Amino acid sequence: MIHPIFSLVRYKYSKLRHSIFLVRYSIFYFLFLGCNSTVQTHYCTSEDITQLPNSENEIEIRSKFRKYAAACRDALAYAPDTSHLEHRPMRYIRVNVHFVNSADSSKNFVGQAAIDYAKNIINNVNQDLSKNAKMFLPIDNETPVLPTQYRLRLTRKMDDQHDRGVYCHFDDNLCYYVHKGKNRNLHKREVIKKYGVQLGSVLNVFVMPHHPDSIRSKTYAGGGVGVALGTNVKMAGMFESKKPFWQYRQILSHEVGHVFGLQHSWLNDGCDDTPRHPNCWNRSKNGSACDSLVSNNLMDYNAWQVALTPCQIGRVHRMMSQLNSRPRKLLVPTWCEYKAEKSITIQDSITWKGALDLEGDLTIAAGATLQVNCRLSLPEGAKITIAPGGKLILKNAHLHNACGDQWKGIEIQETKRGKGEVVIIGEVKLGDMKEKINI
Repeated sequence: MIHPIFSLVRYKYSKLRHSIFLVRYSIFYFLFLGCNSTVQTHYCTSEDITQLPNSENEIEIRSKFRKYAAACRDALAYAPDTSHLEHRPMRYIRVNVHFVNSADSSKNFVGQAAIDYAKNIINNVNQDLSKNAKMFLPIDNETPVLPTQYRLRLTRKMDDQHDRGVYCHFDDNLCYYVHKGKNRNLHKREVIKKYGVQLGSVLNVFVMPHHPDSIRSKTYAGGGVGVALGTNVKMAGMFESKKPFWQYRQILSHEVGHVFGLQHSWLNDGCDDTPRHPNCWNRSKNGSACDSLVSNNLMDYNAWQVALTPCQIGRVHRMMSQLNSRPRKLLVPTWCEYKAEKSITIQDSITWKGALDLEGDLTIAAGATLQVNCRLSLPEGAKITIAPGGKLILKNAHLHNACGDQWKGIEIQETKRGKGEVVIIGEVKLGDMKEKINI
């Protein structure tokens, strides 16, 4: 048995050795690691940039739109990355709703009923968009189900505190929608020109009744229909059907898809993940193709219309990212206001192949690499920070502020062990920077 005094001596000796170790480690850390980890920062200059030429097969090819390189037109480059969802921020489409009625106010919703209908149908569209469904086709497919990353937002006139973004019009001459026949007017825009509110910056949705004369015809289908006209939508059949609002949410969502560049997907719509099919409304049990080849895609005509593929979602976001496209002007410009909580840190190796509009700062951590191949906008006051050992590769890229303001610039961090790196490949444009770089 060990005497207690020896146990005490052993304990104190152990503590002394531990204390000596801590002192030695602290001295080592502060003398060596501490000095080496002192970070110095400066804004990037031409001397910090490494320029590399394009190889022959990487030369920038301009598309027919003359705004984007061909590589930046790939729809899948705009599809949200579920591992980095913050890289494709949520987009909000500004919408208002018009209920066009007869002079005696008997042919459409009015007052609070109209307001409730507009809010409910928009909320239902957003619910569908928030829970994108798996594709029915092709059978046994493994098509990924991605978040859509866009929603509708009911928008009022900013200069009118009583405005709710919902309007009722009483006009016997313009209230009716005729879907087919010699008097069809679905593509006419007179009602839009007369009653549109904030046209061009808000998607105007016109809910209209079918013409009574058309309804009386046995060959006229008077159900729910819609048509996209530029950055506006006309819909009909809601009021007279007496059916609940949620049964017509897909019409609105479908037409919004058209506004943002989507085509009917049972045809050749430019997406490899939307197979051709017979466009059956519902499943049948008659031995036809409709026994099994039934779609649930939003851009087909079917009883579900709840699924969007990665390519389709990418096409929507590509349209939203095109600087001079009319649909982009319908978005809430969340990328114009700096938000610190929306800042992004790159921790691994990432390539951005599609255009992006960020809402905060961008940091490339030590050991991480970000390659930017297209347009990248940063909000006013934002900056790009490259940590020691981090690398930013700009390949035929355009860095700017999409709102007519200035972003700060590229900040290089440096220690004795190394510094952040900027590599330029091909034709690169650096604009709207407070701390300019001459390249």
